[in-house]
Amino acid sequence: MKAANRGYTDIQLRERGTKKVHIFEGKRVQVDKPKGAPAWMPDKIWKPQVKKIGTKKLEEL
Repeated sequence: MKAANRGYTDIQLRERGTKKVHIFEGKRVQVDKPKGAPAWMPDKIWKPQVKKIGTKKLEEL
């Protein structure tokens, strides 16, 4: 979510201690602010959306 919010679209995260890589697709969309939001918040805010594409296994050297 953090990487998608910063504008990355192709996200690959390696699982610690294993040889698995998780692959995600991210994007940012502009939505209306929540109902309980403070007054200083703008009317439209950016919200990240992430979809898991799959996993792959790293090959041994």
